[in-house]
Amino acid sequence: MVVSGLSSQPQSGSNELRVHWNSPLSGQRKASGKYQVGQLDFDEIVEFAQEADSLGVDSLLMGIGFHMPDPLPMLGALVRETKRVKFLLAYRPGLLSPTLFAQVVNTVSWMSDGRISLNLVAGTSPAEQAYYGDFLAHDERYARSNEFLDILHRFWRNETPLSFEGDHYRIKDAQIGLGYKGGGRPEIYISGASEVAQQTAVDHGDCWLRYGDTPEGMAAAAKSVLTQGGRVGTRMHVLARESREEALADLAELMGNPDEEHRKRIAAAVASSDSVAVKTSFQLADSAESDWISPMLFSGAVAYRGGPALCVVGSYEEVAAYLYEYKAAGVSEFIFSGWPTQEEMRIFYTRVLPLLRRHERAG
Repeated sequence: MVVSGLSSQPQSGSNELRVHWNSPLSGQRKASGKYQVGQLDFDEIVEFAQEADSLGVDSLLMGIGFHMPDPLPMLGALVRETKRVKFLLAYRPGLLSPTLFAQVVNTVSWMSDGRISLNLVAGTSPAEQAYYGDFLAHDERYARSNEFLDILHRFWRNETPLSFEGDHYRIKDAQIGLGYKGGGRPEIYISGASEVAQQTAVDHGDCWLRYGDTPEGMAAAAKSVLTQGGRVGTRMHVLARESREEALADLAELMGNPDEEHRKRIAAAVASSDSVAVKTSFQLADSAESDWISPMLFSGAVAYRGGPALCVVGSYEEVAAYLYEYKAAGVSEFIFSGWPTQEEMRIFYTRVLPLLRRHERAG
């Protein structure tokens, strides 16, 4: 793994699983309906972030996509509304120049006392990339990401004035007056399921992120990254209740009255995607028997919500025990969501996480 300056340190103990949460962009309460778009309730997002702050959430993922508000201005406001929680900024190389992006990240590091980390996503859909004037193919997007990250690391190592001439970026004698607070750099997460995504994570990042799978599936997929010294994380949903029966009843309600037109639109988008992560997650869901990949992993919402919607379902103790299995598989962190996500976050951090920590202490 490339060592390019000091990154910010995890909040939890070095041997503990880190648990992040996905920041909501709307009050989404169903697992099988269309996305809520066209409006932004920022007061709701502030309330969510403040509760995450009080619960001890490690980081909040600030997602990116054409159907979402842009995460950058929201993050800039949220760091002033919170005290401890970090913000994991999802962004795509190609939208901003690396010099400007480093300048933005450095600025937020001072606004937040270093509470920013990066989730760089090369892109999931040629059609969506074209909305922004980007027409690079899959592997070329990762080649550009490597150049982008190389430049960022050089800035954070204070190699200025900085000149760079590559296939995708050319800069000359670049300088940034405001460095990253403390002289380090943010933690860097790289998303994707392809070999080039994994290698980008190893060469330029701290953690490789992929959509969920069984613990056995994650262990097989993560082997290359782990053997090269990288960390591995996964993004899923979770639904935990006092009993398994209650969890299954709530799941059935959340999946009730599905929007089949939305499912068809998602299927069409997947068919046109060149993302290995997207296609792999849908293939995994399609292979499930009666929408269950394992007794704990429900895949029925993937057709409506995409790869992150693979959901761990069960009692508090069942969910905690199952998540502990991922640690043995090499996973060191999770990014979770829920339906509705704020209530599920509260349940997880107050009822499930203490049980998960107990499993970790018991070894």
